[in-house]
Amino acid sequence: MDVTVSHIGVCVSDVERSRRFYVEALGFAEVGSHRVGSEFGALMEVDDPDVRSFMLSRDGLTIELLGFEAPGHSGSGQRRPMNELGFTHLSLRVDDVDEVASAIERFGGTVLAATRTPLDMGGVLLDFLYCTDPDGVRIELMKLP
Repeated sequence: MDVTVSHIGVCVSDVERSRRFYVEALGFAEVGSHRVGSEFGALMEVDDPDVRSFMLSRDGLTIELLGFEAPGHSGSGQRRPMNELGFTHLSLRVDDVDEVASAIERFGGTVLAATRTPLDMGGVLLDFLYCTDPDGVRIELMKLP
């Protein structure tokens, strides 16, 4: 069986804001964009969708941002508990947690300062911090050797 990963889809409340966040704060590159309409309604299980889509890629991972102009989006936009079934977070290895966290805040994300977890593993220093994108999707920043 031949299976390869294509992309991860993320529904966003403001597709332009989210595109800017992932490109400018996290260094993803825009690799495509398109309009999705009723031809994908059955697949998406949404009646008469009108969706703007941006494909963003970094380090072999592609994220598709989906902005539903019709019928709109649902959900609270709050981050989900880690122990709630389903997608929990996007994890990024970084050289400087503070620098990336600052960029996340500048572009509309939230830094969850209380989650900061520095660890000394036998003289090897690790640093972890959770943040969110503008729609509450959890992003883990990890500084590892």
